Amino acid sequence: MQKVVLKGVGRGAQGHPDVICWDMPPQLFEAARQDYEVGPGVGTHFDSGAWDESDFQPVNEVRSGSRNGSGPASGAGSGTPVNPVEGGVSLAALGDQSAESEFYSPLPPGYVKGRHKYVVVFGTVMSGLGKGIFASSLAKMLKDKGLSVAPIKMEGYLNIDSGTLNPYRHGEVFVLDDGTECDMDLGTYERLLDQNLSRRNFTTSGQIFSDILERERMGVYLGRDVQMIPHVTGEVKRKLRELALHGDGTKPADVVFIEVGGTVGDYENAFYIEAMRELAFEEGPGSTCFVALTYIIEPPALGEQKSKAAQLGIKRLMEAGIQPHVIACRASKPATEKVMQKIAMFSNVPLRRMFSMHDRESIYTIPEEMRQEGLDREILSILGLHDRVDFSNEDKARERWMGFVKKLTAPKRHSVTIGVAGKYAQIRDAYASIDKAIEHCSAALSTDVELSWIETTDVSESNVAGRLAGLHGVIVPGGFGSRGVEGKIACVRHCRENGVPYLGLCLGFQMAVIEFARNVLGLRDANSTEFKPGCANPVISELPEQKRIEGLGGTMRLGGQEVVLSQGSLASFLYNKQTSVRERFRHRYEVDPAYIERFEEAGLIFSGRHPTRPIMQMLELHQSLSEVDHPAAKIRKSAGSMSEGALALKGAHPFFIGAQFHPELTSRPLKPQPMFMGLVAAAVLQAIGREAAQADVDVGRWLRTPAAIQRHQVQRV
Repeated sequence: MQKVVLKGVGRGAQGHPDVICWDMPPQLFEAARQDYEVGPGVGTHFDSGAWDESDFQPVNEVRSGSRNGSGPASGAGSGTPVNPVEGGVSLAALGDQSAESEFYSPLPPGYVKGRHKYVVVFGTVMSGLGKGIFASSLAKMLKDKGLSVAPIKMEGYLNIDSGTLNPYRHGEVFVLDDGTECDMDLGTYERLLDQNLSRRNFTTSGQIFSDILERERMGVYLGRDVQMIPHVTGEVKRKLRELALHGDGTKPADVVFIEVGGTVGDYENAFYIEAMRELAFEEGPGSTCFVALTYIIEPPALGEQKSKAAQLGIKRLMEAGIQPHVIACRASKPATEKVMQKIAMFSNVPLRRMFSMHDRESIYTIPEEMRQEGLDREILSILGLHDRVDFSNEDKARERWMGFVKKLTAPKRHSVTIGVAGKYAQIRDAYASIDKAIEHCSAALSTDVELSWIETTDVSESNVAGRLAGLHGVIVPGGFGSRGVEGKIACVRHCRENGVPYLGLCLGFQMAVIEFARNVLGLRDANSTEFKPGCANPVISELPEQKRIEGLGGTMRLGGQEVVLSQGSLASFLYNKQTSVRERFRHRYEVDPAYIERFEEAGLIFSGRHPTRPIMQMLELHQSLSEVDHPAAKIRKSAGSMSEGALALKGAHPFFIGAQFHPELTSRPLKPQPMFMGLVAAAVLQAIGREAAQADVDVGRWLRTPAAIQRHQVQRV
């Protein structure tokens, strides 16, 4: 047996008075010596104690006693003993990792240190620099090489999730397939990686503290006073290691990408930063790559880039015990060589690991630009991943991606303008996924799409024609609350009566129902119980079973749900004649079943429905008079009790469709969302005419011809 004496460990200071001693097996001694060769006072002496592998169990393994076979048990759970050499020797690996230990650092069953790698992205100087874009671009580079990647966003706020956050403060709420309401950066990860994420890929301080307090109440910590260190930091590490084991849901992650929200120096993310330092220390050398995203200031009055703020921001990170391996320089223009040299020198980072993250035509160009600068090779070198690279997979993935980027950046054949009519139009981040879905369609259809942002609080029946003039299509997006609702309804009516292509998303679907009820069915007081609880005709309301649920959010339909499509409908055509699709929902109110028959008799088609319940999930109008005349449509020929709006309808519209769900959330660069593709194609038809639009192979694929419509019968499910 050998005993290692470590002086000043963890602080790197010569002559520190603290001395840490451990007995260890001979096979671990040399590894320990190498780990701490920079520190003073590494010495040894023999000990007669008996050692076996049970002395090096993970935290979750129940130990029967001390190494002498006596003493209290520590830890909880079960697991398989692991050799700590595999992940490098660390203080936590050599110490007792139970809930009683000062080195509380839980290891999930089956976890082996060193097997999984971590890339951690921090922000300095200011927030909103694009940490998610940079992290997802790095992750895509490695995924293209055949590596399994798993991203996670760690937020500092105390909210359990993002569901109650105001879009003005935090951008859009992105909904995952499992119903998790999270940060919009998760959308960036899904789009760039073409990978569905889950609750494991998002956490907040509120989640972490809630979990810890629940464990404390259950006595998990064995009477210890629960502290920020080691218990909060230990919980962060637990989440990361569990994510590493889960990976992308099909296999464990080779690399976990961690985006630490906020800015270095914030109180709210300080424990995250400390947890990252501990994680790197415990996992061993070559396990973790730290990335600092900083900001290069260029004051207009000076006309040159200044690096001091960036230097100080990175220094703040280094003061927290973290030495960055890679630095990304965010700027409006390419960072100059002089500026990057300064930052590299004061940050101890080689110039080859500096990257200029300046404004670009599209974020989708960044992964390839990283490759061109060799950043992928640097990451592989830092983490020792060269032996896991699949070059054939990389070649195929690169070819597909560059095909998309080429189409995205190439001159376009067509040009259209589409309005987005919502109450958060002043901040584009509130509709980030809509913006990206349109961008995907723009590349696929070689169409330059200009988005016109329309604040619906300023729209009324008297000015709507002027506000929507010159638009080739209109999107009414989702939202909550009554502000701007009447303006949205005015937009819907204008589009319906004037043949303007229309796409309603979630609340936009409900607005189309209310508008149709008022102006076609003649129910002038039709409304939603969300906006007017006591209205005489609540065409949008909570279902009876929903009304019995108490608590905010208890009645919400969240996440992926099946939508059954009517045969022969526009919806079925757009989804390539699929009988059902899975889309993501985030809403509380539904079409009241008592009105469904009246809507359908008047010409409003519910072409997407819940598989088993009377829940309407898609709507559309007939695209030609031939559909109106078809017996299956069940259109009332006489006005009867219907208003003049029914006569103006005439039963046909070039493109009018709504979805109770959020199709923008599932659009991907290489797989544009079908409903958005249909809208852009319809907008092109509006701009250049049917004959020219159908002559374009890409656009024509998404346009139903009158002949095609006559061949299909719209059938109810």
